[in-house]
Amino acid sequence: MNHSTQPASIVRCSLFESDAIRIGSFVARPTSDVCGEVEQQSLNAIVLPFAGLFAKHDAPGRHLVGTPSHAVFIRADTPYRIGFPGAVGDRAIILRFDDALAPAEVDGRRNGGTLASHGLLSAKAMMQRSLLRRRVADPAADRFAIEALGLELVGESLRALQGAAPAPRPSFRRSRAVERVKEAVAAAPADAWSVARLAALASLSPFHLCRIFRATTGTSIYDYVLRERLAQALDAVLDGGDDLTAIALDAGFASHSHFTARFRRFFGCAPSALRRTAHAGKVRELRKIVTAPARGRA
Repeated sequence: MNHSTQPASIVRCSLFESDAIRIGSFVARPTSDVCGEVEQQSLNAIVLPFAGLFAKHDAPGRHLVGTPSHAVFIRADTPYRIGFPGAVGDRAIILRFDDALAPAEVDGRRNGGTLASHGLLSAKAMMQRSLLRRRVADPAADRFAIEALGLELVGESLRALQGAAPAPRPSFRRSRAVERVKEAVAAAPADAWSVARLAALASLSPFHLCRIFRATTGTSIYDYVLRERLAQALDAVLDGGDDLTAIALDAGFASHSHFTARFRRFFGCAPSALRRTAHAGKVRELRKIVTAPARGRA
């Protein structure tokens, strides 16, 4: 993201480049929630936050929120603006590629306009994102393995974007209410949320918020909050800096056992097993976990 006068401290890093894909990282520490200037990318970009959140404004009065459970698509040569709601900040992996990589998927005119600007990632895609972060940070990692994993993640992200396109488009009021809820949850996923509290933020009744949220996102508010908590906790599990009980409580789960059960159901393995595999350097076993068939929601 090439911000010129963004009200934030921004660190960008190019991590990998091949003929097919460019992989970079983006860290923003905003000083306010004011939007940056209008900008555009020379290549298509998929932004995959792994901490924090940002808002992409692509039309007057319209914006969408990127969080660790989302893929956000930025089409090449299309103007947009970026902001950071609540000045929380954002850390993300960015995958850049041209239309030749997946022309039928990227060009909305070829697939009936079904590619959305953002979509919820599968458990498989979240795991791939975390594995890719570890791979690009390892100077001994095989370039071919990095490129292959990056391209697989592009494919998973495009599937999330294709499956997310709303039809018909929700009204501005409904869309804004849903994005306001997503902003609040992403800024503080561990909070003791309730439907009533989120409904008050959205200026809707609890009943209408539940109905509109599911119709717009394809998931319930409860499942969405769980997904955000698990997405935020995944990298903490892999990094190994804290014990799992602390990670569970920091993520908003009532106990270690509750966290483990939800994590296993969503990602297909217990957090302790995933951490042992990653720290033992068992790349082949970790790869099997990451590439396992997608599972149900949390």
